[in-house]
Amino acid sequence: MLKTVEKQPLENLWNDSVADEMSESEKLLYRSNLLGSDKRITNYGGGNTSAKVVERDPLSGKDVEVLWVKGSGGDIGSIKIDGFATLYMEKLEALKGLYRGVEFEDEMVGYLPHCTFELNPRAASIDTPLHAYVPQKHVDHLHPDAIIAIAASKNSKDLTQEIFNGEIGWLPWKKPGFELGLWLEDFCKKNPDAKGVVLESHGLFTWADDAKACYELSLEIIQKATDWFEAKTADVAAFGGAVHKSHAPGQRRAIAARLMPAIRGLVSGKQHMVGHFDDSDGVLEFVNAKDMRPLAALGTSCPDHFLRTKIRPLVVDFVPAENNIDAVLEGLPTQVAAYREDYAAYYERCKHDNSPAIRDPNAVVYLIPGVGMITFAKDKATARISGEFYINAINVMRGASSVSEYVGLPEQEAFDIEYWLLEEAKLQRMPKPKSLAGRIALVTGGAGGIGAATAERYLSEGACVVLADIDAEALASVEEKLKSLHSIDVVRSVNLDVTDETAVIAAFAETAVEFGGIDILVSNAGIASSAPVEETSLALWNKNMDILSTGYFLVSREAFKVLRTQSIGGAIVFIASKNGLAASPNASAYCTAKASELHLARCLALEGAEAGIRVNVVNPDAVLRGSRIWEGDWLDQRASTHGTDKDGLEEMYRQRSMLKRSVLPEDIAEAAYFFASDKSAKSTGNIVNVDAGNVQAFTR
Repeated sequence: MLKTVEKQPLENLWNDSVADEMSESEKLLYRSNLLGSDKRITNYGGGNTSAKVVERDPLSGKDVEVLWVKGSGGDIGSIKIDGFATLYMEKLEALKGLYRGVEFEDEMVGYLPHCTFELNPRAASIDTPLHAYVPQKHVDHLHPDAIIAIAASKNSKDLTQEIFNGEIGWLPWKKPGFELGLWLEDFCKKNPDAKGVVLESHGLFTWADDAKACYELSLEIIQKATDWFEAKTADVAAFGGAVHKSHAPGQRRAIAARLMPAIRGLVSGKQHMVGHFDDSDGVLEFVNAKDMRPLAALGTSCPDHFLRTKIRPLVVDFVPAENNIDAVLEGLPTQVAAYREDYAAYYERCKHDNSPAIRDPNAVVYLIPGVGMITFAKDKATARISGEFYINAINVMRGASSVSEYVGLPEQEAFDIEYWLLEEAKLQRMPKPKSLAGRIALVTGGAGGIGAATAERYLSEGACVVLADIDAEALASVEEKLKSLHSIDVVRSVNLDVTDETAVIAAFAETAVEFGGIDILVSNAGIASSAPVEETSLALWNKNMDILSTGYFLVSREAFKVLRTQSIGGAIVFIASKNGLAASPNASAYCTAKASELHLARCLALEGAEAGIRVNVVNPDAVLRGSRIWEGDWLDQRASTHGTDKDGLEEMYRQRSMLKRSVLPEDIAEAAYFFASDKSAKSTGNIVNVDAGNVQAFTR
């Protein structure tokens, strides 16, 4: 049956006591947010809502009718009041006199700013005429899976009549724009009792003269379609039934961890891509099914689905029963190259004289039988959302193929949307990517002052970050803080003891599954100890070596493995210490281990250079604030060594420095950012001291 996020009926969330206090525009916002809160109703960024509201004209002082409609690129689930475009209805009506026919309809978008009410800077979307010319005051345009399953069926018109018995009409496929707005107007005039319309291969329009009534009508129509599918498909084997068996969850993630860096390396030629893995039940049902390959080859139908997921997915040649992962990895370059060639041929077949240049020819969606679905995009949120859109497409294919024959968007129509000049103009308006956009970093010691500050610096430049630390409680606290500052998409954490080889390997596998691979390793996990050499136990010596030398080796080794698999270069940054260069009394174990880090970095710089893997070192000194090293015994010991107390230690270090300044975690983070970014693209094997000046630590 047609699966949704939940099997429960759609819930009417309208609250009269809340809505009754609202203006009509506020009710539109309220309605939009309620509709967008359930993926069964519409996907992220999908659909539009509108209301025709009487407003006071700021020039004439007279009441005028104004169309409030979701602005270009918005999402109704998260939209705020400033996300709506506002346009004079009188001026929108006047546009009909300027319309020169369907071959010129794109030029009508250029007139929309001339219709703006109160100088609203929010750009109106291409769907504006579809809302303007429906005579009812409130209009919902949604993309529920249940409706698109009808719209994408070969006999969608007949199914619409069977399910809704004329209550909801039907219109054939037409690319969104001015002409479709006129079609809707004509439909409403000829069918005054209709409450909405199914657009073939697209979605649903519903309308009413009251905000609440429109909201409840949308729920009613979607639920009616969902119930119909459930009744019709209860005994139907989805997608022709299963021909593969899923691996266990742990095995699925292990396979994804091997595949994702390999795919990422092959598709990151123009920009670094970020991955997302999904092995939910609905995905597994599809990838394991007999009809998966022919259905996937047909592509998606709804334009919103298509724009996020490309013309079609790439089906990875994995056979669960054979567990042929090594053969798959060996054959991936050929598979990916074949997809690119196929995409280029599609572009050549369909392009027009004025089409934009071919874009990234790599697949967005990768389907793996027995394992799940991987999506790659320019950032984590886009990769996740692309996966969600393909799940919508899976639901649509399930429904349509169970009651009829699924029909994808015709190739030329798909191309004309993907390479639509208006869509290209929207892409060109996108802000310039940040300096670490698409980069993936793993930061050991991520819960400490330097680690957290470095993670924050990377996140501010667009990177995804995995925090690794042995202190689970501190790790959770830092993760929560960084997610609140940035987003839940871009921050992950792993509880990690860097001396545990198995745990280190697992941490890199987890990073690969969560984001697709790695570009930056910040090796920062640390301890500190102080004791005269004759009081330094073998256990204390080994503990320093295990964490500060062996731990740095283990994480670097695993980083090298992933970076070589990706073959797109990368950066390793060691957070060492001034003590690696300058000896310090009563700290032989610590200083020796830190010196080991420096030489390991030099060795790795030599090994990694031919693969574009840069290895550099940041040497801090006396970073007390936020540091968990400078707690307990170490603080007491260093204070004792230097003949001061805890309160005087930071001042002592400041005065000891040549510049008489304290060194903060943010200072170390800035150096770590430099070595991770393209600003240091020609630097490897180098050391930067961030110590406010210490002559003993001069490298030359």
